[in-house]
Amino acid sequence: MIKAMGNFARGFGTDRRGAAAIEFAFIAPILLVLYFMTMEVSQAIETNKKVGRIASMVGDLVAQQRDVPREEVDRILDIGSAIIQPYGRSRPTIIVEHIQIEEGKANPKAFVEWSRKLEGVNKSQAVPKNTETLVPEQLRVAGTRLVRVTTQLGYKPVIAWTAEQKTALGLASAFSTLNMSEQYYLRPRMSDRVNCIGC
Repeated sequence: MIKAMGNFARGFGTDRRGAAAIEFAFIAPILLVLYFMTMEVSQAIETNKKVGRIASMVGDLVAQQRDVPREEVDRILDIGSAIIQPYGRSRPTIIVEHIQIEEGKANPKAFVEWSRKLEGVNKSQAVPKNTETLVPEQLRVAGTRLVRVTTQLGYKPVIAWTAEQKTALGLASAFSTLNMSEQYYLRPRMSDRVNCIGC
């Protein structure tokens, strides 16, 4: 009996059946986490590129106009918002501003002539007319005008988001929202200014 138990113990210590299954059980969670993190990072990078693409495209379409109705500017903002698809966990905020650089000054100031803003599905004036604004010094050429487009997006990773979620918990709270933004300046193409009718 004792001899049989000794043989069983020796056999148990040298038996390798099932070792691969146990090793896989240890390594599988790590591989799954790496897979999902790689997928999430690549989607975040692609979404960040789209945020820049929105600012570039909206600015380009507005800068090609001479006289543009407010409704058409709003439609351009809608087109910009559609670029973010298929990502749809949050909506971008898009602000387009037509900026005038004052004339006859050594250090000219910049003022917003008109502006439009798309936030979610709501469209409104972004800032009151003739509001002073900051513009990079190299763009402050007296008597000229600029079209500035700013795009902002609160990116919500899959690991921290569900449709009903109100607050993220644990590690997910550190990555619940990644703020992405881009800003483009363009000069009017077809004339020295872009007139927005009704803005």
